[in-house]
Amino acid sequence: MSIAPPPARFLPRGAESWRDPYAMYAALRDHDPLHRVEDGDYWVLSRYDDVLDALRRPEVFSSRKGLTVVRDDMAAAGVDVAPPLVMLDPPEHTEFRSLLTRGFTPRRVESVADAVRAFVRTRLDAIAAANGSPDIVAELMRPLPCFVVAHYLGVDEADRERFAGWTQAIVQAGAKGHALDAHKAVGELFGYFGDLIERRRAHPADDTVSDLVRVLADDPQAAVRILGFAFTMIAGGNDTTIGLLTTAAQLLTEQPALRARVASEPESVGPFVEEALRLASPVQGLARTLTEDLRLHGRTVPAGAKVLLLYGSANRDPRAFGPRADEVDLERATPQHLAFGYGPHHCLGAAAARLQGRIALTELLTRFPAFTVDAPRGTFADGCYVRRYETLPFAAGG
Repeated sequence: MSIAPPPARFLPRGAESWRDPYAMYAALRDHDPLHRVEDGDYWVLSRYDDVLDALRRPEVFSSRKGLTVVRDDMAAAGVDVAPPLVMLDPPEHTEFRSLLTRGFTPRRVESVADAVRAFVRTRLDAIAAANGSPDIVAELMRPLPCFVVAHYLGVDEADRERFAGWTQAIVQAGAKGHALDAHKAVGELFGYFGDLIERRRAHPADDTVSDLVRVLADDPQAAVRILGFAFTMIAGGNDTTIGLLTTAAQLLTEQPALRARVASEPESVGPFVEEALRLASPVQGLARTLTEDLRLHGRTVPAGAKVLLLYGSANRDPRAFGPRADEVDLERATPQHLAFGYGPHHCLGAAAARLQGRIALTELLTRFPAFTVDAPRGTFADGCYVRRYETLPFAAGG
């Protein structure tokens, strides 16, 4: 007599429970791909095709009421009056995004490569000089995206240390879905960027704030829009890169042959970054709100319901990525992963994240070709949307 599998159940993750959510994801995909979470009154999509379809249809899966499973989360966060870019739908989203694309063209992104490489090398020098098992998150993987975001936004060199402190406070609060709870840091950050906006009106520079000041010159909401975009970059551009880099370091530690190949074949770094992004899926899921009834998998979800799109599950779905979906395959020829979303809300900073991944891993493997990280001793950050290591002990190797 066969034994029925246990019922699939979605449980929000956070901190240590992020270590292995993948059995839960597989059970959801196989047994309940449109799953209702009774306690939170929301639904969960876990298969690649279903998540991709949702991302393709913002007119049905709307971002206007926030990206968490909590109802009225935008009002609670104080952004319902002037929502940031990620909480807009077309056509407003399309219009605002088009104003920002100049700052994130491949040329503009590649223009920071030398600065990123120099920064990484300086951090690796500090790691080489450290005693014991330094924390590679604190020494490299947290400072790097903070440096890049500050560079894009035009934060003055003299203000980078203060900016890093604000960033850390906001990212820690944002991991729990409430970035604005870091009241002091948010207030000081907004004050700083309010002054920066005025300085850039008088003296433009080659940065994103200057770009926005110029293109929004006639917009009465210009200051609010620019502040919202700066806040979105800080809240979304840091912990996601940490998630990519820490997972990549773990994969290279667990698979010495893979590490040796990536170290010896420069052309393999790019494909490895893509596989690390797919397997890491730093943003494990974000929610949408239905604008109409959804009929799927023999069930009906009513309009107004929140639906959590599980990118972390979709990116490991064997239906899309084959029977070895949980493994690194540098020759993988399968659909586009969803680590950066898809469609109108495809991450604006995707090219910058890829650049950081390629440079950081290339320099790390050049400097420490036999490095390891101690994943069992590493700790995970709290929060139920982003999966990333908070700490990760590092050893340079022989």
